Amino acid sequence: MRLAFWYGCRWLPLRRTPYKLFPVSEIGIRRHTTGASPVSLSYDVFDGRSTGTPLVFLHGLFGCKSNFQSIGKKLVQQTGRKVLTIDARNHGNSAHSSVMTYEAMCSDLQKLMSQLHIQKCVLIGHSMGGKVAMTTALLQPDLVERLVVVDISPSKTFTQTNFPTYITAMKAVKTDSNIPRSTAKRQAEDQLKSFVKDHSVRQFLLTNLIEENGLYIWRVNLDAITKNLDNLLGFPEFDTSYSGPTLFLGGGNSPYICSEDFPEIQQLFPYSDIQYIEGASHWVHADKPHDFINSIRTFLCSP
Repeated sequence: MRLAFWYGCRWLPLRRTPYKLFPVSEIGIRRHTTGASPVSLSYDVFDGRSTGTPLVFLHGLFGCKSNFQSIGKKLVQQTGRKVLTIDARNHGNSAHSSVMTYEAMCSDLQKLMSQLHIQKCVLIGHSMGGKVAMTTALLQPDLVERLVVVDISPSKTFTQTNFPTYITAMKAVKTDSNIPRSTAKRQAEDQLKSFVKDHSVRQFLLTNLIEENGLYIWRVNLDAITKNLDNLLGFPEFDTSYSGPTLFLGGGNSPYICSEDFPEIQQLFPYSDIQYIEGASHWVHADKPHDFINSIRTFLCSP
């Protein structure tokens, strides 16, 4: 396993490693459980001219497939590969379910790949999507040619996250009915401010505010996310490893991939590199899209 830092236009190697309030209970690692039936996932396809293995993007919690739309289009232009961006269950336009485990989301992805006749892909997942990608690589390694995990590790993330606060804030929002979306958005943002101080995070959460029959609702399934939050902040326990090329790509200003995670990364993904993009937060692809794309392209060309 190698560790490096993205600075400007080059990788600088650092060193080799040897390897309403919502109460959140202590998060432990779960054994594999039998998941519910796979659900139908919404997706966008950006076709390329190349016959190379397609790139499949998985978003994080409260995100949606459009988070990677501009990145996907640029990668199609620069690599010629087909790109898919996918809404996870309980997100975007995908089906809702009361079950939200990583095993279940892996089954959703496997079902979609089968429907699209995709036998192998380069799987790229951010945050929650990164955990789905890791789970898929470990459970269905033949489906994953290469793996990119963006700013997350196979460890519990309770101490790093503000997601319980975001859920509390979103559930408390009330807007008037039959008003323009811009007005509803302003009303919702004013109510979020006391819980969510970061303007960019508020704007990210507000992408989930939609109008339905004159009422404004959250399109994410907050009840399912609340019920399954321990699962989402944890990670399943595995006694196997993924032997394909793997890139862990972290934000230089983010705490989500730290040195304490390196031994577990090495155990589960022995052929992995860990790299950081300077100046990027948890939303690496949004903060530094050019560097993010360059890192993906470099990884695609690596042995």
